[in-house]
Amino acid sequence: MHLKKILVVDDNEDICLTIKQYLELYHYTVEYVHNGTEALQIINNDFDLIILDIMMEGLDGMELCGIIRDKVNCPIIFVSAKTLEEDKVQALSIGGDDYMTKPFSLKELKARIDSHLRREERIRSNDRHLLSSKNITIDLLANEVFCKGVQLHLTKKEYEIIKLLMLNKNMVFSKDRIFERVWGLDSESQLETVTESIKNIRKKIRSLDKENSYIKTLYGLGYKWDVTNEKG
Repeated sequence: MHLKKILVVDDNEDICLTIKQYLELYHYTVEYVHNGTEALQIINNDFDLIILDIMMEGLDGMELCGIIRDKVNCPIIFVSAKTLEEDKVQALSIGGDDYMTKPFSLKELKARIDSHLRREERIRSNDRHLLSSKNITIDLLANEVFCKGVQLHLTKKEYEIIKLLMLNKNMVFSKDRIFERVWGLDSESQLETVTESIKNIRKKIRSLDKENSYIKTLYGLGYKWDVTNEKG
C-alpha cells in the first residue's frame, strides 16, 4: 500500500513534531522543515500534500506558495495564527486549497487532509477521460476545454475542431476535411466557417496562454495540432 507523504513547513518545532506524531499514527509519512528556503530544497512531486505556515523568517508561506504552485500539483493547506479574512482570501487566491487558524484541532486537520486526498484520488481516477496538451485539457466526458485550469467558452463546432486536432496530434487536416468531419457533407454552411472558427479558437486560447499557438497553419495544406517540445 502506498503511504501518503506529507510535508509540514512551520518554524515551530513543537507543532511540526505534534503533527508528525499524530499523522504517523494513521500511517502517513511526514517530513518537516522550518522555513520556506529549506522547503524549496526538498519540494517535488513526491509529496501528496503540503501543510504550510505563513509567518516564517526569510521566505514566508505566501511567497513559497507563489513560487511552487505552478510546479507542484498537490493540495496545500495553510495553517496560520493570522485570522483576518483578507489573509485567508490571499492564501486561497495564490493557490492554497484550504486554510486553518492556529490553534487547531489535530482531528480536524486530519479530516481535512483525508478529504483533500480523497478528492485527488477521484481526479486521478478520472484522468482517462482527460486529454491534455501543454496548458490545454479536454474533459471528454463533459465536453469541456480548459486552458491553464480556466474553462474556454467554445461553440460546439469549436470544441469539435479542438478535439479532432488534439486526438490526431501532428496530423494535417485540410480545410475541406475539417469541414467534412465537424460540419458534415450535408451542411449548408460555407467552407470559410472553418477559418473563422479556428481564428476564434486561437483568440480564446491566446487570452489565457500567449506562449503557445497550438493550432499551426500549413499554408496550402491545412491545419495541425502542434506544440513545440511537448513530451509524449
